[in-house]
Amino acid sequence: MQNYEVAVVGGGIAGLTAAIYAAKAGKRTIVIEKQERLGGRAISLKKEGAYFNLGGHALYHGDALATFREWGLSLEGGRPSIDGYGIWNGKLLALPMGMTSLLTTPLFSWKGKMELASWLMKLGKLDTLRYERISLREWMEAHLHDPMVRNFFYALFRTASYVVAPDLQAAGPVLRQLQSSLKGVLYLDRGWGAMVDELAEIAGRLGVKMITGCQVASIEHREGAVRHVRCEDGTTIEADHAIVTAPPAIAHRLVPHAEATALHAWREQAIEITAACLDVALRRLPRPNQQFVYGIDRTVFLSNQSRVAYLSDDGAQVLSVIKYQGEEKDPVRDLQELEQTLDLVQPGWRNEVVAKQYFPKITVCHDFVHMKRKHRPGPAVPEIAGLYVAGEWATHGEMLVDAATASAKRAVQHILLHEDAERKTRDEHRVVV
Repeated sequence: MQNYEVAVVGGGIAGLTAAIYAAKAGKRTIVIEKQERLGGRAISLKKEGAYFNLGGHALYHGDALATFREWGLSLEGGRPSIDGYGIWNGKLLALPMGMTSLLTTPLFSWKGKMELASWLMKLGKLDTLRYERISLREWMEAHLHDPMVRNFFYALFRTASYVVAPDLQAAGPVLRQLQSSLKGVLYLDRGWGAMVDELAEIAGRLGVKMITGCQVASIEHREGAVRHVRCEDGTTIEADHAIVTAPPAIAHRLVPHAEATALHAWREQAIEITAACLDVALRRLPRPNQQFVYGIDRTVFLSNQSRVAYLSDDGAQVLSVIKYQGEEKDPVRDLQELEQTLDLVQPGWRNEVVAKQYFPKITVCHDFVHMKRKHRPGPAVPEIAGLYVAGEWATHGEMLVDAATASAKRAVQHILLHEDAERKTRDEHRVVV
């Protein structure tokens, strides 16, 4: 039996963030990760000298970036230009991301250019909280009139959020995400695995115990409170608090009698978002000026992250091509579409391949803010004292990695507030003799 004040189940970004916050607050903290490596979907794989993330990753101007800067992470890398191309009717056309390209692009009529220019100027100051309870489709239909402007904004929204569900997606959060993306994003040297290593180092310095290759079997509770975490290898960890950063379905499975708790509702309302991702390392780019491409009439996106970040020991160019998936998924057809995108953008790329990887269906997020969602998950599971959830799915309006760090922060804050309230209650009832 090992004794800790806080046990964190899962060693991804949310788990490491929660552990660091808890340790900074003076709590004896342990992280339990089922894989042999920490990081979850934020690990990086090295193939033939090239660094590949698990799908397309970028840091936006949000909670995660602010948190990591506060902790002093190096976050070495670069910010790419947003100038790029759009795919429309099988052709590459310059996107209107600046005044010159706006005036010269053949993608829009003159009327459409004026409407787009107006929106690009006022988007950053838009009060997005007004649109929390309407779908993205409703917002688009009410505010954008030119059909091509709508198509362009749909491309921007799905690229910023990785979601293709305009009838489900709540408008407010994705509008905020687009505002953040237009400020620029950060691509990291050696991929996100370098960031994970720094987070683990910080957690270790703070005294966090980290166990990898250990599968949690259950989070035991009795009389309405967490008692201990039991692992499949027989290890039992006594803990006052447990923060579960696993997906909603797994969190539900780990907690006995979860059907009588909020975990059940959170699992039932969750809608998983996935993407097909093809990453390639090329010796050279056949078309060096075509490195950043939005699909306008198709749900794809291409970016050469190595144009601003160190992603190859041998100087190869590392491109990520993504297809944002809806309900229909076909691994063979999706790969063909991604390869066809590369054919269009970088013709002859097959002759330059150094390494590649393909994920036909990688999870982007296990849930998001959508119109069918009835309950806001976390941070506390109200029926079980000391039980909390965190992760990108436990969002209160944030998206992607920002939701992971923000939810982890909320869980630890809730622990501290709860303990402070208990301490005040004890002080009020203390009898002075």
